[in-house]
Amino acid sequence: MVSVQDPGKPWETTRRGMLLLVSSPAGAGKTSLTRTLVADHDSLILSISATTRDPRPGEEEGREYYFKSRDEFEALVAAGEFLEHATVNGNYYGTPKAPVMAALEAGHDVIFDIDWQGAAQIAEKAPDDSVRVFILPPAWGDLERRLRARAQDSEAIMEARLRLGQEEIQHWHLYDYVIVNQNFDRAYADLGHIYRAERIKPQRNTWLPGFVGGLLAEAAGGEPSAAGAPPRTTMMRPVQK
Repeated sequence: MVSVQDPGKPWETTRRGMLLLVSSPAGAGKTSLTRTLVADHDSLILSISATTRDPRPGEEEGREYYFKSRDEFEALVAAGEFLEHATVNGNYYGTPKAPVMAALEAGHDVIFDIDWQGAAQIAEKAPDDSVRVFILPPAWGDLERRLRARAQDSEAIMEARLRLGQEEIQHWHLYDYVIVNQNFDRAYADLGHIYRAERIKPQRNTWLPGFVGGLLAEAAGGEPSAAGAPPRTTMMRPVQK
């Protein structure tokens, strides 16, 4: 592996990070897909949301969510601490702003397991940095079976989640990409392709103008421009293959 300190590899430098917003109805597989993508890519950070709903069995504070009381959540809203927030199934959900913006400015990518309302709010505030992906089930019956197989919620909550799923699906057209999760490996491969393609778009790689200028200067018989090599203070880990 080439060292990230090699100035001849400017594509291994800090870039403008992106916000990968992944939505789906409950049970369509977005949580498994997003967690697997994070595990396989050092460049990707998972955004942890805050919520007022009760923890489910096996969930831990700061891993799945930051669990807040309604008073705590409302105080954070009043202080402007959320990038977005919404009410879903009677509970508050929101994305803490500070860690997301710090990661973005440092050139890291942030992935969100998020509902359509939150995705719309973030995309409105940061349109150039946001990429939206919607995950669909192959059939409604599959979605219902997956939810019931979890056996984590009461029948009333299950019915509410299914009704909410129908509403969520109605907003698929707001997204940049849509994946049908009929097979996890194929859906994961599609999500990975989307992520890697979006990473190399010119607007997210601010080293490109200087690098291209250096190439053209060299082609014209001159010395490569110093702008073709980024400052060493911007070096980071190699792009994940």
